[in-house]
Amino acid sequence: DWRKHHVVTPVKNQGQCGSCWAFSATETVESFWALAGHRLTELSPQQVTSCTTGCDGCGGGLPYVAYEYLERAGLESAHAYPYRSGNGDTGRCEYNRHHVAAHVKGWSYVAQRGDWHSLRSAVSHDGPVSICVDASTWQFYHGGVLSSNCGQQLDHCAQLVGYDRSASTPHYIIRNSWTAQWGINGYIYVEMNANDLCGLANDATYVTI
Repeated sequence: DWRKHHVVTPVKNQGQCGSCWAFSATETVESFWALAGHRLTELSPQQVTSCTTGCDGCGGGLPYVAYEYLERAGLESAHAYPYRSGNGDTGRCEYNRHHVAAHVKGWSYVAQRGDWHSLRSAVSHDGPVSICVDASTWQFYHGGVLSSNCGQQLDHCAQLVGYDRSASTPHYIIRNSWTAQWGINGYIYVEMNANDLCGLANDATYVTI
């Protein structure tokens, strides 16, 4: 559980904007920036939402496209470039290179096509990772371990921060961006099994700092 290593920032709120991909990418940069020895800093999902070319802001996007943008631009702090798209408006890009607080060298796939062995290995040894999932039933989640009724049609991105194998139902610990009032203080627990529930291991990535 990487939260215990102080490399995970507080749960955020994407609001009525389809910017989950930007939050997932930003959160993963935050974690790996801290793991690289820097101070844990809240970075700017607004910059990613508004400035990433090749994505559609509140209309959706992909974390790896965000990483490729951040390799060129760097990422501002959330303090310097606060989130304003919660009303569903992508907003125009207001990037200022003088406010960059973190840099990205590259990115890699952690797991694809249901490779849950690689996913588990990465979150065990490397750090929290960006995952894109089938969250079509997650709005009904209120607690416990999600063990069924979750497909493979990826429609949402989040951050996998660890797992608990000692629980009665071993599960992944996933941080969402739907406020800390959703789920378990903003998190969802999804059963660890070979069926790749919710497609967790179909599109998982992380960054190099």
